[in-house]
Amino acid sequence: MMGNLTPFIVQWGLTSLSLWVASYIFSGLRFADGGSLIIAALLLGFANAIVKPLLILFTLPLTVVTMGLFLLVINALVLMLVSAVVSGFTISSFWTAFFASIFISLFSLFVVSIIA
Repeated sequence: MMGNLTPFIVQWGLTSLSLWVASYIFSGLRFADGGSLIIAALLLGFANAIVKPLLILFTLPLTVVTMGLFLLVINALVLMLVSAVVSGFTISSFWTAFFASIFISLFSLFVVSIIA
């Protein structure tokens, strides 16, 4: 049973690390405490698995017209959704969420490339 849970925990930890580093780089992204960081990472994983595919499906024509660049907006909106749900996690503006979501994606990719 732990074998099935290990990739989930590793991804959760990686998302938590990415959010934590992003909170130090972007002054508009803040966590009140470690608990809100952990919960935000968990909900971000669920939102990326459930909400994000639905948003991509609904905005498919716009995504095709912009040659995929609208996916960056969707990432920012999902991050803002998580900040609206988790108390203790605040994002000051859309642009902070936009650039933070790009950073989080690139940082996660970088860490995964080092680990694997």
